Amino acid sequence: MIVDLFAGPRGWSEGLRQLGLTDIGLEWDWNACKTAQAAGHPVIQCDVAQYPTAPFIDLVLGLIASAPCQPWGKSGKRLGLLDQPLVHQAVHDLAHGRDTRAELLAQCRDKRSMLAAEPMRWLHDLRPEWVCLEEVPDVLPLFQQFAAILRSWGYSVWTGVLNAADYGVPQARRRAILIASRIRAVTAPAPTHSEHGAAGLFGDDLPRWITMAEALGWGYTDRPAPTVTGGGTATGGAEPFGNATRRAMRAAMDNRRHWAWRKPAPTISGTVGHVGGKQAEGHLNLSPEEGARLQTFRPDYPFHGNKGQVSLQIGNAVPPRFAAHIVSVPTGIPVQQPEEVAA
Repeated sequence: MIVDLFAGPRGWSEGLRQLGLTDIGLEWDWNACKTAQAAGHPVIQCDVAQYPTAPFIDLVLGLIASAPCQPWGKSGKRLGLLDQPLVHQAVHDLAHGRDTRAELLAQCRDKRSMLAAEPMRWLHDLRPEWVCLEEVPDVLPLFQQFAAILRSWGYSVWTGVLNAADYGVPQARRRAILIASRIRAVTAPAPTHSEHGAAGLFGDDLPRWITMAEALGWGYTDRPAPTVTGGGTATGGAEPFGNATRRAMRAAMDNRRHWAWRKPAPTISGTVGHVGGKQAEGHLNLSPEEGARLQTFRPDYPFHGNKGQVSLQIGNAVPPRFAAHIVSVPTGIPVQQPEEVAA
């Protein structure tokens, strides 16, 4: 089987489906679990850090993990950066069969920071054939530690930062990625798109990035969408995606100098309600349906919860199209490219 830790609404799982694969997800959030069930993805509602690995021994082919990014992301307090030495120590200890998570967790400024070490517990106990990890770019040093350990265990490993826009996602979303395999050499997935359109490795022309306007049927623009983040609150809170989209885009269509048309957009904030902290540049709030499309979820994906809860799931998910390209590397299964962006 393939196990997906911190599975959320199943962006990884939708990417796996594009490759003809299925997985089982572990997730604590009730709404995300309901979303997964409605979409046909098996799920175990649990605390990943407390769930035993023993039931999975000798059964796991692949391991996927996207630990919560809130301690590390720029939209939060980034206490994970202060906790990073403790997380590195936990990873080292887990790799050597010592579980010191509890004592190290007591020293953390953000209790969620230690979740970034959790995949090492599963890797040490299960030794899957292949591994895919995803996180915000500031977690790259931790992934480099994972990589060194996995190489010592005989894995081929690649780790670095990739932009989802290079893989047909209409969003400039940069993420730290780790790919590892025990049976084949791995490297970064080959890009399918480029910022300006460029010749590929074999002389083939790569199409330009898919833009937000193209993906949402707003007409032509020359840059992808900003990163769609979760934010908001699980009980609703400030809705990250709202009706201000239409007003902002009408203004942008009238003024082609607007940032949404002429340069890569900054991160869409889920809590502040404006773009990149720059009020003068205007609001760009999206409906949940628009956010899901920019994340490349299939139309009518059955998200469960109120608008705030749904927006949180969407923003924190791995874009399925991006996930498919990442998993294609260690599995050797090619990704079928969509012919065109759905309007």
